[in-house]
Amino acid sequence: MKIQRREVLLGALAAGLGTTVSNRATSSEKAETLTGGPSQPAETIDLWPGEAPGMPALTLTQTVTERSTDVNILDRAVTGITRPRLAIIRPTVPNGAAIMLIPGGGYERVTIDKEGFEPGNWFSERGYTVFVLIYRLPGDGWAAGPDVALSDAQRAIRLVRNNNHVYDVDPDRLAVMGFSAGGHLCADLVTRYAAPTYEPVDDADSLSARPSLAALIYPVISMSLPVAHARSRELLIGKDAGPALESAHSPQNNVPAGASPCFLVHAEDDPSVPVENALEFRAALLARGIPVETHLFARGGHGFGMSGVVGMPAAAWPELFLGWSTSHGLI
Repeated sequence: MKIQRREVLLGALAAGLGTTVSNRATSSEKAETLTGGPSQPAETIDLWPGEAPGMPALTLTQTVTERSTDVNILDRAVTGITRPRLAIIRPTVPNGAAIMLIPGGGYERVTIDKEGFEPGNWFSERGYTVFVLIYRLPGDGWAAGPDVALSDAQRAIRLVRNNNHVYDVDPDRLAVMGFSAGGHLCADLVTRYAAPTYEPVDDADSLSARPSLAALIYPVISMSLPVAHARSRELLIGKDAGPALESAHSPQNNVPAGASPCFLVHAEDDPSVPVENALEFRAALLARGIPVETHLFARGGHGFGMSGVVGMPAAAWPELFLGWSTSHGLI
Protein backbone atom coordinates (compact mmCIF):
# COMPACT_ATOMS: atom_id res chain seq x y z
CA MET A 1 0.00 0.00 0.00
CA LYS A 2 1.32 3.45 -0.94
CA ILE A 3 1.98 5.96 1.82
CA GLN A 4 0.09 9.15 1.11
CA ARG A 5 2.31 12.22 1.36
CA ARG A 6 -0.48 14.44 2.64
CA GLU A 7 -1.11 11.99 5.49
CA VAL A 8 2.61 11.79 6.27
CA LEU A 9 2.86 15.58 6.55
CA LEU A 10 -0.25 15.80 8.67
CA GLY A 11 1.05 13.02 10.88
CA ALA A 12 4.47 14.62 11.24
CA LEU A 13 2.98 17.90 12.39
CA ALA A 14 0.60 16.13 14.73
CA ALA A 15 3.46 14.19 16.30
CA GLY A 16 5.24 17.45 17.03
CA LEU A 17 2.17 19.03 18.60
CA GLY A 18 0.62 16.07 20.37
CA THR A 19 -2.57 16.44 18.32
CA THR A 20 -5.34 14.58 16.64
CA VAL A 21 -5.59 14.95 12.86
CA SER A 22 -8.53 15.64 10.59
CA ASN A 23 -8.20 15.35 6.82
CA ARG A 24 -11.52 16.37 5.30
CA ALA A 25 -10.24 17.26 1.89
CA THR A 26 -9.27 14.40 -0.37
CA SER A 27 -10.04 10.90 -1.51
CA SER A 28 -7.26 8.33 -1.07
CA GLU A 29 -6.78 8.08 -4.83
CA LYS A 30 -6.11 11.82 -5.19
CA ALA A 31 -4.03 12.06 -2.06
CA GLU A 32 -1.43 9.70 -3.50
CA THR A 33 -0.67 12.22 -6.27
CA LEU A 34 0.27 15.06 -3.91
CA THR A 35 3.50 16.71 -5.02
CA GLY A 36 3.12 20.32 -3.84
CA GLY A 37 2.96 22.14 -0.56
CA PRO A 38 5.60 23.92 1.49
CA SER A 39 8.43 21.98 3.11
CA GLN A 40 7.94 21.32 6.80
CA PRO A 41 10.18 22.79 9.53
CA ALA A 42 11.90 20.07 11.51
CA GLU A 43 13.09 22.33 14.33
CA THR A 44 10.81 23.84 16.97
CA ILE A 45 11.14 25.58 20.30
CA ASP A 46 8.48 25.63 23.03
CA LEU A 47 7.76 29.11 24.35
CA TRP A 48 7.22 28.16 27.97
CA PRO A 49 9.02 25.79 30.36
CA GLY A 50 6.49 23.16 31.37
CA GLU A 51 2.84 24.14 30.94
CA ALA A 52 1.92 27.45 29.37
CA PRO A 53 0.67 29.84 32.08
CA GLY A 54 -3.02 30.08 32.95
CA MET A 55 -4.18 26.71 31.61
CA PRO A 56 -7.96 26.60 30.93
CA ALA A 57 -10.19 24.61 33.23
CA LEU A 58 -11.56 22.64 30.28
CA THR A 59 -9.25 20.15 28.56
CA LEU A 60 -8.12 21.23 25.10
CA THR A 61 -7.21 18.78 22.35
CA GLN A 62 -4.82 20.15 19.79
CA THR A 63 -6.06 19.30 16.32
CA VAL A 64 -4.63 19.79 12.84
CA THR A 65 -7.26 20.01 10.09
CA GLU A 66 -6.47 19.94 6.37
CA ARG A 67 -8.89 22.35 4.65
CA SER A 68 -7.63 22.24 1.07
CA THR A 69 -9.65 20.51 -1.64
CA ASP A 70 -6.62 20.50 -3.97
CA VAL A 71 -4.30 17.53 -3.42
CA ASN A 72 -1.32 19.65 -4.52
CA ILE A 73 -1.91 22.35 -1.90
CA LEU A 74 -1.64 22.11 1.88
CA ASP A 75 -3.84 24.43 3.93
CA ARG A 76 -3.77 23.17 7.50
CA ALA A 77 -5.28 24.84 10.53
CA VAL A 78 -4.32 24.17 14.15
CA THR A 79 -6.84 24.52 16.98
CA GLY A 80 -6.89 23.73 20.70
CA ILE A 81 -3.27 24.85 21.08
CA THR A 82 -1.76 24.08 24.49
CA ARG A 83 1.93 24.05 23.50
CA PRO A 84 2.59 27.42 21.88
CA ARG A 85 5.85 27.25 19.97
CA LEU A 86 8.05 28.56 17.20
CA ALA A 87 8.71 26.46 14.11
CA ILE A 88 12.14 27.40 12.78
CA ILE A 89 13.18 27.54 9.12
CA ARG A 90 16.92 28.08 8.80
CA PRO A 91 18.42 29.49 5.59
CA THR A 92 21.30 27.83 3.78
CA VAL A 93 23.24 31.11 3.85
CA PRO A 94 21.97 33.32 6.70
CA ASN A 95 22.07 37.08 6.26
CA GLY A 96 21.80 37.75 10.00
CA ALA A 97 18.21 38.99 9.84
CA ALA A 98 15.27 37.17 11.39
CA ILE A 99 11.55 37.36 10.71
CA MET A 100 8.76 36.00 12.89
CA LEU A 101 5.63 35.11 10.93
CA ILE A 102 2.25 35.22 12.68
CA PRO A 103 -0.41 33.33 10.69
CA GLY A 104 -4.05 34.34 10.86
CA GLY A 105 -7.22 32.36 11.37
CA GLY A 106 -9.71 34.76 12.93
CA TYR A 107 -8.44 33.95 16.45
CA GLU A 108 -10.29 30.65 15.93
CA ARG A 109 -7.39 28.70 14.40
CA VAL A 110 -3.80 29.19 13.21
CA THR A 111 -3.39 28.67 9.45
CA ILE A 112 0.15 27.34 9.33
CA ASP A 113 0.77 26.76 5.61
CA LYS A 114 -0.27 29.69 3.41
CA GLU A 115 0.56 32.30 6.08
CA GLY A 116 3.37 30.44 7.81
CA PHE A 117 5.45 27.78 6.10
CA GLU A 118 4.85 28.99 2.52
CA PRO A 119 6.13 32.56 3.04
CA GLY A 120 8.61 31.18 5.56
CA ASN A 121 10.33 29.07 2.93
CA TRP A 122 10.36 32.04 0.53
CA PHE A 123 12.08 34.29 3.08
CA SER A 124 14.48 31.52 4.12
CA GLU A 125 15.60 31.11 0.51
CA ARG A 126 16.60 34.79 0.64
CA GLY A 127 18.74 34.42 3.73
CA TYR A 128 16.29 35.18 6.54
CA THR A 129 16.08 32.94 9.57
CA VAL A 130 12.34 32.38 9.93
CA PHE A 131 10.27 31.68 13.04
CA VAL A 132 6.60 30.71 12.57
CA LEU A 133 4.55 31.45 15.68
CA ILE A 134 1.90 28.92 16.69
CA TYR A 135 0.08 30.80 19.43
CA ARG A 136 -2.70 30.16 21.93
CA LEU A 137 -6.21 31.30 21.05
CA PRO A 138 -8.16 33.74 23.23
CA GLY A 139 -11.48 31.92 22.90
CA ASP A 140 -10.11 28.79 24.60
CA GLY A 141 -10.44 30.06 28.16
CA TRP A 142 -6.85 30.94 29.11
CA ALA A 143 -6.40 33.03 32.26
CA ALA A 144 -4.81 35.89 30.29
CA GLY A 145 -8.03 36.28 28.28
CA PRO A 146 -7.62 38.66 25.33
CA ASP A 147 -3.90 39.08 26.13
CA VAL A 148 -3.01 35.38 25.80
CA ALA A 149 -1.79 35.54 22.19
CA LEU A 150 0.15 38.74 22.94
CA SER A 151 1.85 36.91 25.83
CA ASP A 152 3.05 34.27 23.38
CA ALA A 153 4.24 36.87 20.86
CA GLN A 154 6.16 38.83 23.51
CA ARG A 155 7.71 35.67 24.89
CA ALA A 156 8.68 34.49 21.40
CA ILE A 157 10.53 37.71 20.56
CA ARG A 158 12.38 37.58 23.86
CA LEU A 159 13.39 33.95 23.36
CA VAL A 160 14.78 34.64 19.89
CA ARG A 161 16.79 37.57 21.23
CA ASN A 162 18.02 35.56 24.19
CA ASN A 163 19.18 32.74 21.90
CA ASN A 164 20.38 34.84 18.97
CA HIS A 165 23.77 33.08 19.00
CA VAL A 166 22.06 29.71 18.55
CA TYR A 167 20.14 30.89 15.49
CA ASP A 168 22.92 33.09 14.06
CA VAL A 169 20.77 36.22 14.01
CA ASP A 170 21.32 39.82 15.02
CA PRO A 171 18.92 40.62 17.92
CA ASP A 172 18.58 44.15 16.55
CA ARG A 173 17.41 42.88 13.13
CA LEU A 174 14.23 41.04 14.04
CA ALA A 175 11.11 41.74 11.98
CA VAL A 176 7.56 40.51 12.63
CA MET A 177 4.95 39.88 9.94
CA GLY A 178 1.31 39.09 10.69
CA PHE A 179 -1.58 38.06 8.45
CA SER A 180 -5.28 38.83 9.07
CA ALA A 181 -5.94 38.15 12.80
CA GLY A 182 -2.20 37.50 13.01
CA GLY A 183 -1.90 41.06 11.72
CA HIS A 184 -3.90 42.20 14.73
CA LEU A 185 -1.54 40.28 17.01
CA CYS A 186 1.39 41.84 15.15
CA ALA A 187 -0.08 45.34 15.61
CA ASP A 188 -0.76 44.53 19.28
CA LEU A 189 2.91 43.60 19.65
CA VAL A 190 3.99 46.81 17.89
CA THR A 191 1.89 48.97 20.19
CA ARG A 192 1.94 47.00 23.46
CA TYR A 193 5.33 45.27 23.36
CA ALA A 194 6.11 46.55 26.86
CA ALA A 195 2.72 45.71 28.42
CA PRO A 196 3.06 43.25 31.35
CA THR A 197 0.88 40.38 30.12
CA TYR A 198 2.55 37.54 32.06
CA GLU A 199 4.82 36.93 35.05
CA PRO A 200 8.51 36.62 34.05
CA VAL A 201 9.76 33.03 34.05
CA ASP A 202 13.50 33.36 33.27
CA ASP A 203 16.24 35.74 32.14
CA ALA A 204 14.82 36.01 28.62
CA ASP A 205 11.92 38.01 30.02
CA SER A 206 14.24 40.87 30.93
CA LEU A 207 14.74 41.57 27.19
CA SER A 208 12.68 43.87 25.01
CA ALA A 209 9.79 42.44 22.99
CA ARG A 210 9.82 45.37 20.55
CA PRO A 211 10.19 44.24 16.92
CA SER A 212 12.80 46.03 14.81
CA LEU A 213 10.25 46.30 11.97
CA ALA A 214 6.69 45.06 11.42
CA ALA A 215 4.62 44.08 8.41
CA LEU A 216 0.84 43.72 8.55
CA ILE A 217 -0.76 41.85 5.66
CA TYR A 218 -4.55 42.38 5.28
CA PRO A 219 -4.68 42.95 9.05
CA VAL A 220 -7.55 42.93 11.47
CA ILE A 221 -7.05 46.11 13.51
CA SER A 222 -10.17 47.75 14.91
CA MET A 223 -12.39 46.03 17.45
CA SER A 224 -15.23 48.52 16.85
CA LEU A 225 -18.05 47.54 14.50
CA PRO A 226 -18.67 47.86 11.60
CA VAL A 227 -14.95 48.08 10.74
CA ALA A 228 -14.06 45.17 13.01
CA HIS A 229 -13.95 41.60 11.74
CA ALA A 230 -16.91 40.34 13.75
CA ARG A 231 -15.67 36.81 14.48
CA SER A 232 -12.17 37.93 15.53
CA ARG A 233 -13.76 40.56 17.78
CA GLU A 234 -16.12 38.04 19.37
CA LEU A 235 -13.34 35.55 20.16
CA LEU A 236 -10.91 38.19 21.40
CA ILE A 237 -13.08 40.43 23.60
CA GLY A 238 -16.59 38.94 23.47
CA LYS A 239 -19.66 39.73 21.42
CA ASP A 240 -21.02 42.14 24.05
CA ALA A 241 -17.77 44.04 24.74
CA GLY A 242 -18.23 47.72 25.50
CA PRO A 243 -16.39 50.74 24.05
CA ALA A 244 -13.63 50.71 26.70
CA LEU A 245 -12.68 47.08 26.00
CA GLU A 246 -12.92 47.66 22.25
CA SER A 247 -10.56 50.62 22.50
CA ALA A 248 -8.08 48.78 24.72
CA HIS A 249 -7.68 46.06 22.06
CA SER A 250 -7.77 48.28 18.97
CA PRO A 251 -4.06 48.92 18.19
CA GLN A 252 -4.75 52.20 16.39
CA ASN A 253 -5.69 53.64 19.80
CA ASN A 254 -2.51 52.46 21.54
CA VAL A 255 0.41 53.59 19.33
CA PRO A 256 3.37 54.69 21.50
CA ALA A 257 6.07 57.10 20.43
CA GLY A 258 8.55 54.20 20.21
CA ALA A 259 6.49 51.94 17.94
CA SER A 260 8.30 50.00 15.21
CA PRO A 261 8.26 51.20 11.58
CA CYS A 262 5.44 49.40 9.76
CA PHE A 263 4.71 48.04 6.29
CA LEU A 264 1.00 47.61 5.42
CA VAL A 265 -0.64 45.59 2.65
CA HIS A 266 -4.38 45.32 1.97
CA ALA A 267 -6.71 44.58 -0.95
CA GLU A 268 -9.49 47.12 -1.42
CA ASP A 269 -11.92 44.35 -2.43
CA ASP A 270 -11.37 42.45 0.83
CA PRO A 271 -14.83 41.04 1.68
CA SER A 272 -13.95 39.94 5.22
CA VAL A 273 -11.67 42.57 6.75
CA PRO A 274 -12.44 46.07 5.40
CA VAL A 275 -9.48 48.04 4.10
CA GLU A 276 -10.35 50.70 6.70
CA ASN A 277 -8.53 48.51 9.23
CA ALA A 278 -5.19 49.17 7.54
CA LEU A 279 -6.04 52.81 6.87
CA GLU A 280 -6.95 53.52 10.49
CA PHE A 281 -3.70 52.00 11.69
CA ARG A 282 -1.72 53.94 9.08
CA ALA A 283 -3.30 57.22 10.22
CA ALA A 284 -2.52 56.44 13.86
CA LEU A 285 1.12 55.63 13.08
CA LEU A 286 1.56 58.82 11.07
CA ALA A 287 -0.01 60.88 13.85
CA ARG A 288 2.72 59.61 16.19
CA GLY A 289 5.51 60.16 13.65
CA ILE A 290 6.12 56.45 13.07
CA PRO A 291 7.48 55.56 9.59
CA VAL A 292 4.91 53.60 7.59
CA GLU A 293 4.71 52.35 4.01
CA THR A 294 1.30 51.31 2.68
CA HIS A 295 0.39 49.28 -0.41
CA LEU A 296 -3.28 49.00 -1.40
CA PHE A 297 -4.29 46.73 -4.27
CA ALA A 298 -7.58 46.90 -6.14
CA ARG A 299 -7.93 43.10 -6.25
CA GLY A 300 -6.87 40.26 -4.03
CA GLY A 301 -9.71 39.63 -1.61
CA HIS A 302 -8.74 38.26 1.79
CA GLY A 303 -6.34 35.57 2.95
CA PHE A 304 -4.34 35.52 -0.26
CA GLY A 305 -0.92 34.90 1.29
CA MET A 306 1.51 34.58 -1.59
CA SER A 307 0.04 31.93 -3.89
CA GLY A 308 -3.46 33.46 -3.86
CA VAL A 309 -2.45 36.47 -5.95
CA VAL A 310 -0.14 34.87 -8.51
CA GLY A 311 -0.43 36.80 -11.78
CA MET A 312 -1.98 39.82 -10.07
CA PRO A 313 -0.34 43.15 -9.08
CA ALA A 314 -0.73 42.19 -5.41
CA ALA A 315 1.79 39.37 -5.97
CA ALA A 316 4.52 42.02 -5.73
CA TRP A 317 4.04 42.56 -2.00
CA PRO A 318 6.85 40.24 -0.76
CA GLU A 319 9.42 41.92 -3.00
CA LEU A 320 8.11 45.32 -1.94
CA PHE A 321 8.61 44.29 1.67
CA LEU A 322 12.18 43.20 0.96
CA GLY A 323 13.00 46.58 -0.56
CA TRP A 324 11.38 48.45 2.30
CA SER A 325 13.01 46.35 5.02
CA THR A 326 16.41 46.72 3.37
CA SER A 327 15.99 50.50 3.34
CA HIS A 328 15.31 50.30 7.10
CA GLY A 329 18.48 48.32 7.78
CA LEU A 330 17.11 44.80 8.22
CA ILE A 331 19.76 43.57 5.76
